[in-house]
Amino acid sequence: MFLGKPTRRKSDTITTKAILYVHGFNDYFFQDQMAKRFNKEGYNFYALDLRKYGRSLLNHQKLNNVRSLLEYDEEISKSLQIIKSEKNKEVILMGHSTGGLIVTNYAGNHLNSDLFQGIICNSPFYEFNLNFIERKIGIPILSFLSKYSPNKLISSGFSKLYGHSLHIDKYGEWNYSLAWKPHDIPKVNLGFINAIHNAQKNIQNNLSLDVPALVLHSSKSIYEKKWPECFMVGDAILNVKHIQYYTNKIKGNVMSCTIENGMHDLVLSKKPVRETVYKKIFEWTNNNFI
Repeated sequence: MFLGKPTRRKSDTITTKAILYVHGFNDYFFQDQMAKRFNKEGYNFYALDLRKYGRSLLNHQKLNNVRSLLEYDEEISKSLQIIKSEKNKEVILMGHSTGGLIVTNYAGNHLNSDLFQGIICNSPFYEFNLNFIERKIGIPILSFLSKYSPNKLISSGFSKLYGHSLHIDKYGEWNYSLAWKPHDIPKVNLGFINAIHNAQKNIQNNLSLDVPALVLHSSKSIYEKKWPECFMVGDAILNVKHIQYYTNKIKGNVMSCTIENGMHDLVLSKKPVRETVYKKIFEWTNNNFI
């Protein structure tokens, strides 16, 4: 089994603090500016391209194709062991979107671990951004059907306009690989839908954490079908009310933080907004860790 492997950027100062970052769906690690900001605050920064994503995608594999998000536990644990072997003693798991769903579940499923001491979630994918009937009836039906047709493909439902709001060739300021993070998002299979649904149910049914957690999300969601500038000042992927609601159901030391005018990937928002994101993150880390 080929596992995703962590990349690293060490802080210029000697430190035993570290971040392990896990990207989201249709994504990989390219946020160098985020790594540098954590380095500046005295953190060694590690990022993991999960199996079948980005640098870890092999020629014979289908992008993001898994049957359970628990499959990622193997490479997350291995990465954390590598980080610990490199003399880091205070490690925070950080995940964006689907990565936020993954690290929240990982923390809930690995209580009393000595490999990490906290989690940070950037717009975690705690619920499908669908109407009530689609969420409560449609998704469970698709999840059930995955037992019989796991490879059946359906649309991901995500607009290519979100990618346009990010990439430097369109309206954004970021340069990244469109092979690994395409604007036209590939279809997903029912097995993947079932994997997400099961992980979300785990979050929604009163998950308990024994480490401090920070969950950040935008102040509003965007539902436009054509390009408007508002794509730059809201979450165009998830319903922020869902994130807020399910964050409040998690048991433990969990802090929810609303970022005014934040994009879906908050650290890719306009500069004044992402500066607020980092300010909130480092206030939280300073309050919860030595």
